[in-house]
Amino acid sequence: MAETRPGPLKVHSLAICLYRRYCAAMTSITVRNVPTEVRDELAARAARAGRSLQEHLRTELIELASKPSVEEVLARARSRTRTTSSSLPAARILDHRDADRA
Repeated sequence: MAETRPGPLKVHSLAICLYRRYCAAMTSITVRNVPTEVRDELAARAARAGRSLQEHLRTELIELASKPSVEEVLARARSRTRTTSSSLPAARILDHRDADRA
């Protein structure tokens, strides 16, 4: 029995369908009133990285969103301190840190 493969039209249609699904999960953001010097610095960073400004900003936004904010980190630390009822004075923490350096 001969192996049947999808024809070029079916492959093309599948590619379009997958691309539309991918794009449907994306959104656009517009940032207004960005100072010229900030835009120029971001464009220079993008160029040094070999990317377009759009690609560079997209990468930076994804990285920013993947990390917790300072407020979230502090809230988690405070929660752990309350939960475990443990705390160390700053001097003791520094002593522990310095012990590894000796």
